[in-house]
Amino acid sequence: MPIDPAKAVAAEPRSAEISWDHKDVQLYHLGLGAGIPATDPDELRYTLESRLHVLPSFATVAGAGMGVVGGLSAPGIDIDLAAVLHGGQSVTLHRPVPVAGRAVSTSRVAAVYDKGKAAVLVLRTEAADAEGPLWTSDAQIFVRGEGGWGGDRGPSERLALPDRAPDVTVERPIREEQALLYRLSGDWNPLHADPEFAKLAGFDRPILHGLCSYGMTLKAVVDTVLGGDVTRVRSYRTRFAGIVFPGETLRVRMWAGEDSVQVTVTAVERDDAPVLADTVVEHS
Repeated sequence: MPIDPAKAVAAEPRSAEISWDHKDVQLYHLGLGAGIPATDPDELRYTLESRLHVLPSFATVAGAGMGVVGGLSAPGIDIDLAAVLHGGQSVTLHRPVPVAGRAVSTSRVAAVYDKGKAAVLVLRTEAADAEGPLWTSDAQIFVRGEGGWGGDRGPSERLALPDRAPDVTVERPIREEQALLYRLSGDWNPLHADPEFAKLAGFDRPILHGLCSYGMTLKAVVDTVLGGDVTRVRSYRTRFAGIVFPGETLRVRMWAGEDSVQVTVTAVERDDAPVLADTVVEHS
């Protein structure tokens, strides 16, 4: 079997130094669609270095997302990357992400679950700088065709939506070139840029990165429910429920609680086809 769960989980964590500065943060924000209107004070906090705040989902691309790459090459894992799907993502903030920084990123396989026709790898990345922990990020990676060894199926709970209308609903257009811009933050998968590669993967055209939808959604929550204050975000998790194409529109529905916001995201042009589900932003 290409995945040896015991060996993968027992493997020594891999560490690497990562660094970033305001240009990396600005590029990431632009890849999420920030900067429209360009002179809007609420957008300048994402695009102008003298006012810059860091959206916490930047943790998924800091250091070009090398934590996930390291996890997929861990001992006990020998898989075909064409069989890999990003199933879910979570980020827990230990303190606000600085505009510029240098940190040690440590990655490991935290768990391997048997879903029958697929395996799920939980790839955990922890980043810390000289002042202490910064963030912990978990990527849930589905590997098709690698389940069936009789292992633990892992958690599978689904969040029930509140029995009321959303408190806030916004629509966020995805620009035609947005995937081309977002990939400059480190995810060079040709699925998001090359029409021929996308066809080989079963799509009639390139699809948007799931983590781009993830970041766009957090920005919508911060801008509307959290008053634009990125430092209020404590954690953010989602399940990738479907694809979205550049040129489409995300419909983001939010239910605000005392210390959390529950969210669903759908594609407007395809009859509200699901994009993100089981999505929660915990905040102060």
